[in-house]
Amino acid sequence: MVKLTIIVPAYNEESTIEEILKRVREVPVDIEGTVVEKEIIVVDDGSTDGTRQILTRLAEQWPDIRVFMHEQNQGKGAAIRTGLEHATGDYIVIQDADLEYDPRDYASLLRPLLEGKADVVYGSRFLGPHRAFLFLHYLGNKFLNLVTNILYDTILTDMETCYKMFRADVIKGIPLHARGFEFEPEVTAKVLKRGYRVFEVPISYSGRDFEEGKKIHPWKDGFKALWTLIKYRFVD
Repeated sequence: MVKLTIIVPAYNEESTIEEILKRVREVPVDIEGTVVEKEIIVVDDGSTDGTRQILTRLAEQWPDIRVFMHEQNQGKGAAIRTGLEHATGDYIVIQDADLEYDPRDYASLLRPLLEGKADVVYGSRFLGPHRAFLFLHYLGNKFLNLVTNILYDTILTDMETCYKMFRADVIKGIPLHARGFEFEPEVTAKVLKRGYRVFEVPISYSGRDFEEGKKIHPWKDGFKALWTLIKYRFVD
């Protein structure tokens, strides 16, 4: 038996938080010969809508989820780091609190780790079925992938994916400082610099637009990601 910790950073996701947690709780992680126990950790990052109230209610109804609260919004990276402090699983995956990513892909992400083929597995939105992307986000992702591949001598197709699954000792052994969306390039840079084996698998993706609550900005967050990739190529 192995334990899979699912860390869910949440900020103002009252319309989706209950549904995504329901899906995470109910999804079977079926891998031949392995029993997978799920540990669900939710970190509310200072939400100002009804997310905190929903999480408080769900924590009372569902004893298999653990909820931690930030009093003020600190950013996705800070929420993930809080989740890592409390994670006890053998493997750890990040799950956004919206409905863009499908928990049914957990088994595909976990299999290369259990087979000893990888230390980290990325779920690539570009290799699997997906809703049509916003063009600027698509372009930004492609550019950041190119920069990543040039700087770190790799061939990743989706550095910015939320679905990254780690051996627990790998992610907990990396010093992380990102507070916002620059978590993705920081952890990617440090995983690659340390020589860990990275595997990519196709995942499904149902991207949302700004009217549906998308928060990452292609210009502001894109420049932060670019700077992060360059910075950690030369410092740690």
